[in-house]
Amino acid sequence: MLKKLILKGYKFTNNFIGFKIYEKLLEMEIDKNKIPKHIGIIMDGNRRLGQILGNKIEGHKLGAKKVKEVLRWCLELGVKVVTLYSFSIENFNRPKDEVEALMNLFKEKFYEAAENRDIHKYKVRIKAIGRLDLLPEDVREAIRYAEEKTKHYSNYYINVAIAYGGQQEIVDAVRKIAEKVKRGEIEPEEINKELIDKHLYTAHLPYPYPDLIIRTSGEERISNFLIWQSSYSELYFCDVYWPLFRRIDLLRAIREYQRRERRFGR
Repeated sequence: MLKKLILKGYKFTNNFIGFKIYEKLLEMEIDKNKIPKHIGIIMDGNRRLGQILGNKIEGHKLGAKKVKEVLRWCLELGVKVVTLYSFSIENFNRPKDEVEALMNLFKEKFYEAAENRDIHKYKVRIKAIGRLDLLPEDVREAIRYAEEKTKHYSNYYINVAIAYGGQQEIVDAVRKIAEKVKRGEIEPEEINKELIDKHLYTAHLPYPYPDLIIRTSGEERISNFLIWQSSYSELYFCDVYWPLFRRIDLLRAIREYQRRERRFGR
């Protein structure tokens, strides 16, 4: 009953005419020429909403369903790159049944994304970033399928950070560079910021540095997400749980981003 009341109330609020008018007003406020090129999203609150509903896995399923909707909003607004923080390395420490359910959900959604009409309409390249070797083979196969189906696209990019950690990403980059030094391919004095950029998981992106990072659920921290790339990102925190994230929440985040003066230390 509680689940029905929450979802029914959310659906009513989201479709209420006053909210639709407000959404239009928000959209009118936004400068379409200043849309962030890269948005990172920490999709927090799935588990807590699931606990409220009496089923953690149900919260994750609702969160996965929300991804498709939010990606469509981003594409319609012209956001070139979206990076989704979906599963951290630390998340492997969660209960076995929860991790297994999440892995099955990832497998299902990568296959689904590979056939998604919007992905092919907008020519979106899908890529998973993280220590993918830690994932079950069937999940890696689903990732390979989605990446293969979209590998020639370059209009837009969706990155799924899975088995991901920002510190671990930097460690992996340093190891690759160290191997090249060991083989005599580069000299230590050649190591600089640009070289490190080229060895990060995000090296394939035209805009590897997020302009805006959104975190849902009210928590105000980065949680090891893109810590190298986010050095000058604008951060936006909102209280709503990820499965209940609305288009007005995205528009508010972009409006706040456009109101800020980005000086990059100058």
